[in-house]
Amino acid sequence: MYIKIYFGDKPLFLCDAVDETLQPYVHHDDAVFIDELNNHTVKSMIHEMEQPEIHAGVFYHPDLGELKKAFYKKFTIVIAAGGLVLNEKKKILMIFRRGKWDLPKGKLDKGETLEECAVREVEEETGLQQVKLLSPLVITYHTYHEGARFILKESHWYNMKVSGEQNLVPQTEEGIHEIKWVTNKEAQSLFQECYPSVIDVIKEFTK
Repeated sequence: MYIKIYFGDKPLFLCDAVDETLQPYVHHDDAVFIDELNNHTVKSMIHEMEQPEIHAGVFYHPDLGELKKAFYKKFTIVIAAGGLVLNEKKKILMIFRRGKWDLPKGKLDKGETLEECAVREVEEETGLQQVKLLSPLVITYHTYHEGARFILKESHWYNMKVSGEQNLVPQTEEGIHEIKWVTNKEAQSLFQECYPSVIDVIKEFTK
């Protein structure tokens, strides 16, 4: 198994086995591979992933839970939830936020469940009403800087649906300026303007 964490558009795989998905990365010139777990190697991997010449990383340890725990200690963890929403025509709802095509999601509030957060954020960011949550879809991970802090965001995604003609209202205070329904094919044509984690969510849905 593995967990894929994005540093910008670069994937880092925390894994307990190097399978056929990860094999090509291990032997690539612009990828870093580490198979020893201690405080120094975790710091080293994070440092390497920040280097412009490195485009991927693979961190192997036989106990993925232990590896994840050691890695998470170096970050402020933010939990978020959101949804891939379908309408009655089986079109996907996408939002345009801060120069990228995205899917609606947001941070977990104290006292709410992931499912409650996902529905609330979708409704707040898009103006949709009576959004129905169907099932868990995938979890994505990405990192970013917030001042001196290094954040790791863990986003829980759900399949959702809505019924009827609904009025779409972008939540402009969250940097959202456009919302549209797109077919699977149209969504794929927007991948160049999407975050890699959003591409992973759509690919997981269309598998």
